[in-house]
This record gives sequence, structure tokens and C-alpha cells, in this order.
Amino acid sequence: MKLATLKGPGRDGTLAVVNRDLTLAVPASGIAPTLQAALEDWDAVRPRLLDVAESLGCGGERHAIDFAQALADGRVAAPLPRAYEWLDGSAYRPHVERVRRARGASLPENFATDPLMYQGGAGRMMGPRDPIEALSEDWGIDLEGEVAAVTGDVPMGASPEACLGAIRLLVLVNDISFRRLIPKELEKGFGFVNGKGANALGPVAVTPDELGEDWAGGLVRRPLACHVNGAWLGAPDGGRDAVFGLHQLVAHAARTRHLAAGTLVGSGTFSNDAAAAGYACLLEKRLVEQVATGTATTPFLGFGDTVRLEIAGRRGESVFGAIEQRVVRAGG
Repeated sequence: MKLATLKGPGRDGTLAVVNRDLTLAVPASGIAPTLQAALEDWDAVRPRLLDVAESLGCGGERHAIDFAQALADGRVAAPLPRAYEWLDGSAYRPHVERVRRARGASLPENFATDPLMYQGGAGRMMGPRDPIEALSEDWGIDLEGEVAAVTGDVPMGASPEACLGAIRLLVLVNDISFRRLIPKELEKGFGFVNGKGANALGPVAVTPDELGEDWAGGLVRRPLACHVNGAWLGAPDGGRDAVFGLHQLVAHAARTRHLAAGTLVGSGTFSNDAAAAGYACLLEKRLVEQVATGTATTPFLGFGDTVRLEIAGRRGESVFGAIEQRVVRAGG
């Protein structure tokens, strides 16, 4: 099942069920007004949403709208326009190694047993076509392609196995970073705030069963194709070089707190050891260039630049839909 949020009438939008090829959608406000409301009553709501999905797949919904057109027109919000929490892990070892090298730090000794995670802002999640806003190009604007689990209620101390069952949906994420603001911020020893922008979520959130065998071990085992200004940046495979699955990251987040339904837990930027896989963020490419030639030639994002993130299934279908964004000057 694939679920989306159409913009309006309120800030949290209107829940919609989307068909598998992302061409048609049916507003589902008669079942649950928003995705957050659906998550809070998931056991009761899910069968009714599945009925709509099955009917839509068979061409039986008379009230379907053109989802592809709504997406192109910018009328599709993030599936969760406001999330109760955004807890981002960093499960891919090559990414952690390369990024830490940039600031003269090494891999933590307990990296393989104690996940890296920070708590970020979740009050405004960008839609898949919303622009990336910044006040200055000097911030070092960067994309970061990853996926996130959308949880149901998770009790404190839940095991990874229990957390696997608590993952209701999966969603594509562009975790925006302002690279030149991060080092000074981390020097304070108190985490990210200004170094992270608002995140963008893919057009649809999908139930894990939609991925079939490509959802295993808490990982989305497909390449994430990343493009900047139409040029290929990389397609690292989410099934490779990860130390933790999403269920383990959810369990880590729930170690000392109860997680509310609608919590987003991120995998961290997809990254592979293999050079042929390319990159899901610009910083990694710059670091590899620096090591190889002594100079990083790939620029960070500037105003007018575009990014595109997408995961294709085995039949070439778009699993989550594409995130397509343009970088703009805030207030411009």
C-alpha cells in the first residue's frame, strides 16, 4: 500500500491512497483525515485503506485524481508534513568514515555496537517538489539521500525484533545539510541545529511489504539514484555496507523513551565502499577528490541547482516516487 498527503486544507494536509504506478490517488479523509491520524489508529484504519488500494488497483475508484499531475503541480506534501520526532541514524560505515575524515575525526570505537544518532527538527517536512531554501550559498548546501522508517507507538526498551513489527511505513528522504556550518557547531559539543535544513520526503510512504524481498534485515536493498543538475552523482545500494538495520535504529531511539506513532527514524546517507556506486551526498565525492588529487573540484549546491533522488524496484517502477527540488534563496 502506498499513502500520500495532498496539500490543504489544514497544515497536515489530506490523506490519500495511491496506486502502485503512482498515477492515481483517492483522498481518504473519510477513513482518516491525515496520515498522522491513521498511524494513531493503525490496526482499525489499515484494512479500510487496503480496501481502497485494492479497488484503485483494479480501476474501480470513480473519485480518483491524477496523482502524477498533482505531483507536477506541487500539490503533494510530505507524507508527514509534521512529524513528532525526526531521529536520524548513520548506519552506513563508508559515509561515516569519509565524513569524519573531513573534520579530522576517526570512526568511533563502538560504532559497530552503539548506533550514531541525532535528533533533528521535524516541525516542517518539505514536500517532494518544494524548493530547498537557504540564505547563503556559503553555507555549503548538500543533499543526503536516505530512507526512514515511520513508526507506530513503540514502548521504551522495545527489542529490535519488536521494533521491526512497529515499522508501519518507509519513506525516501533528502536530509539537507549545510556543510560549512556543521564543524563549528559540533565543536560546541551539543549537536546539530543550524547545520541541518528542513528535510524533504518522497511523494509516497509505503508499507514494507510493497518492497517484497528488497526489504530484509531492516534495510531497503535497492540502489538510490542521485542526480544533481541532471548529472549522475551515484546510486549506492541500501543493502550494502550498513552496520545497522532500521529496526535496530528504532530500538536504539526507544532505549530511554517511548516513541509516539508518527516518529521518523532515518537510516543515514546511503553509502558503499565500491567507487562505482558513486555517492548520495556531495561531501563524500569532494572528500574522495581531495584524497585522490589534493583538491575537491565538485561544488556544493548553489541557487538554481536541482537535485533528484529516486529508488527503482526490480521492474523499474518508482518505489517511493522521486524527490525533485531546486535550490532557491530564502525570501527571494
